Amino acid sequence: MGKLIFSISLLLLLLDCCHGGKVGVCYGRSADDLPTPSKVVQLIKQHNIKYVRIYDYNSQVLKAFANTTIELIIGVPNSDLKPFTQSQSNADTWLKNSVLPFYPTTKITHITVGAESTDDPHTTNASSLVVPAMQNVLTALKKVGLSRRIKVSTTLSLGVLSRSFPPSAGAFNSSYAYFLRPMLEFLAENQSPFMVDLYPYYAYRDSPSNVSLDYVLFESSSEVIDPNTGLLYKNMFDAQVDALYYALTALNFRTIKIMVTETGWPTKGSPKEKGAASPDNAETYNANIIRHAVTNQGTPSKPGEAVDVYIFSLFNENRKTGLDSERNWGLFYPDQTSVYQLDFTGKNGGFRSNSSGGNSRGRSESWCIASSKASEIELRGALDWACGPGNVDCTAIQPSQPCFQPDTLVSHASFVFNSYFQQNGGTDVACSFGGVGVKVNKDPSYDKCIYITAGGNNTKARNASALSSSASTSHGNESLVWILSLWLVISLLFSLQTMNLLAL
Repeated sequence: MGKLIFSISLLLLLLDCCHGGKVGVCYGRSADDLPTPSKVVQLIKQHNIKYVRIYDYNSQVLKAFANTTIELIIGVPNSDLKPFTQSQSNADTWLKNSVLPFYPTTKITHITVGAESTDDPHTTNASSLVVPAMQNVLTALKKVGLSRRIKVSTTLSLGVLSRSFPPSAGAFNSSYAYFLRPMLEFLAENQSPFMVDLYPYYAYRDSPSNVSLDYVLFESSSEVIDPNTGLLYKNMFDAQVDALYYALTALNFRTIKIMVTETGWPTKGSPKEKGAASPDNAETYNANIIRHAVTNQGTPSKPGEAVDVYIFSLFNENRKTGLDSERNWGLFYPDQTSVYQLDFTGKNGGFRSNSSGGNSRGRSESWCIASSKASEIELRGALDWACGPGNVDCTAIQPSQPCFQPDTLVSHASFVFNSYFQQNGGTDVACSFGGVGVKVNKDPSYDKCIYITAGGNNTKARNASALSSSASTSHGNESLVWILSLWLVISLLFSLQTMNLLAL
């Protein structure tokens, strides 16, 4: 029996541990100039986006996603909550008329019941309606046998915390206790995710003298230490996620997983947002959040535990009120052209190269090398990352290869940094490496060691090599996992058969 339990546990671990977080987008429709839902779905498929969140249950949108592999989060708006709390039959009828006609041809995976209800000034006592409505929606799903396939949750803002720094001191606001505890009990009991909308952008916008831009953009070369745990944080996103995990742990909810249902960065803002909202900052933040998620980096308190993220938003939405930034979070303009380029697979560090080899911002010919002032620890860490998760082909710096000599860390790092820089569009971000990369305009090639550039055939060959190496490694890992999984299944069946024989 012990071997049987071990086999099952190992099988589940193998199946669960070998993939990164999911990256999706939020498809908001507060605009009067957007493409039709069918055209939007084509755009989403064109850009390899596999996960989408919408904020309602619009029938035309649900129909447009039919017969695709795109997984969809749908929502019950705050304004619709009250009928769901008044009777179970209202929830049953809603499910029958608004969801079941489209399922499973439309892959609905989650239903959010209410959105940021604690911050809603328009719906009276919205948060008090959420949990009763969630219970009735879940009961309706149970009646049709879908409660395990479609998860029920609600979305919250970071405002539910009374304290978020240091992360280990994360605590929920006691004024929301009437709502939070029953909600958390619901999530834990039904294995539903804690859905939260996180925006490091606002922390920087509101306090630029106290918050580093590099820290919120995942570009910091320094770290913020949590004095209680000694854990080091290189970006605010991780600190915010961990603050939530610690707040959950403080209430003894240790098994609930966090899903970030909104995060992003605006490309344009009002005068007070001038230093924060920009296309470059938006591209940098979103490219880095994609890379962070798909490479399964986790957070300092939960390393390797993937966090799913949804980027806000698919389009600029011209009907939104408030500061200019509210209307400029989009990845695409209404005419379906990109505001800036992103790669949702994460293969190119989150950036999507255009046909000429660069990204949307363009560049003159330049190279990226290692700073001579960088410490050995910083260079080694950056080099290891580039040759690993960064998908750079580092064959050329191995013994007997063209760029092995001089056999110094700075020389090896320079060649690798440049390779990563060129294959990821030649952007400033791609030459950061935590502050130890330096852009230069003089070709650093020497002897037979040729530093590639983003236009030549050599670049394309190296890029193909790097991507095929990455792909083969990925497929190799997947194959190994499934071979082991198959072996465990066979062992499990054999164990069950043996147990049956012994019982006889």
